[in-house]
Amino acid sequence: MNRLSLTYPVLLAALLTLMLTATTAMAQRPVSLSLAHFFPATHPAETELVQGWAEALAEASGGRITVVSYPGQTLLAAPEIYDGVVTGIADIGLSAFAYTRGRFPLLEVFELPGVTYKNSKVASQVAWDAINTLNPAEVQDAKLLMVLATGPGDLFTKSAVRTLEDLRGMEIRATGLSAKTLAALGAIPVAMPQSEAYEALSRGLVKGNLSPLEVLQGWRHAEVTEYLTLTPFLYNTLFFVTMNQRAWDRLPEDLQTVIAEVSEHFFHDVAKGLWDAQNETALTYAVETTGQQVIHLSDEETARWTELVLPIQADFLQDMAGRGLPGQEALDLVIELSEKYNAQY
Repeated sequence: MNRLSLTYPVLLAALLTLMLTATTAMAQRPVSLSLAHFFPATHPAETELVQGWAEALAEASGGRITVVSYPGQTLLAAPEIYDGVVTGIADIGLSAFAYTRGRFPLLEVFELPGVTYKNSKVASQVAWDAINTLNPAEVQDAKLLMVLATGPGDLFTKSAVRTLEDLRGMEIRATGLSAKTLAALGAIPVAMPQSEAYEALSRGLVKGNLSPLEVLQGWRHAEVTEYLTLTPFLYNTLFFVTMNQRAWDRLPEDLQTVIAEVSEHFFHDVAKGLWDAQNETALTYAVETTGQQVIHLSDEETARWTELVLPIQADFLQDMAGRGLPGQEALDLVIELSEKYNAQY
C-alpha cells in the first residue's frame, strides 16, 4: 500500500469534518429580520405586538433571531407593505389587507357589512380559522404568520349622525370594502390609510372616519371629531403579519419551528384581542377627556341602515363567482364561525 492510499482517507475525513463544522456554524448563525409597518412607534401594535413578539423570538431562539422594527411607514408605506415583503424589501410586514383593494378578493369576506363581531377576539379567530380552512391562493406568495382584526368599528364625525339623512353627502375616510359600505348609505367615502386621517380631519378634508374605537386615542381622532355613532354591523378590518417566502425558506428548520410556535402563541395571547383593551380605554378617554358625544342608533334606524348594506354581500358573491372563487363557502363559513365565537367570547 502506497503512502497516498494511506493519506487519502485521512484527508477525506478531515474535509468532511470541516464541511460539517461549516454547515453547523451556518445553521447556528444569528438571523436579523426587518419588519415594516405603518403604526406609530407608540401604538400597541408596535409596543405590545411587534416588540413583544420580537423579544419572545429572541428568547426562544437563544438569541439567534433578531427582529428590527420599522414603524410609522419608515421602510414602506402602508399600501406597499405586502408587496414589499413579497419582493424582499422587508423580511416581514404588518399591514391591512384592505389597503390594497382587489389584491385579496376572497379575504374581503371578513369586511362584509351585515356580519356582527362581538369584539376583536371573535373577528380575529374567525379570520384565522377561515383562512386556514380555505387556504386562499392570494396569500400563498408569502409565509402568513398570523392575522388580527379590529372587530367592530364606528363612525367618528364632526357633526352628529343620528339618521341616514345626517350621513348622506358627508365625506368619510374609509378603506377597502368600507368605502363601498359608506357609499351604499349615501356618504362620500374618501380612501386613505389611517396614518393620513388625523390631518385630513383637522383640515376639514373629510368630516368623519369609520374605524375601531381605539383610533379615538391611539390616532388622536377624538381631538378632531365631536360625535361617535355606534355602528358595529358596518365594519371590520383584517391585518396580516407575513414573511418573505425566500427569507423563510433560508431559515434552518429549528428556527422555522420557533417562529411558527411563537407566532401561534402570540396570536392567541396578544394579537387577536389587541384591539379590545384599546377600544375600551379609548372610549373612556374620548368621553371623559375630550367630551365625545356617543350616539346609539334606534332599532328602526339600524334596520334602515342594514337593509341598504346587505346587498353588498350579494355583490361579493357575484364577484367571487365570476372569478371562480368560493365566495359562498367563505361567507357561510364566516357566518358560522362568527356565531360560534360570539357565543364563546
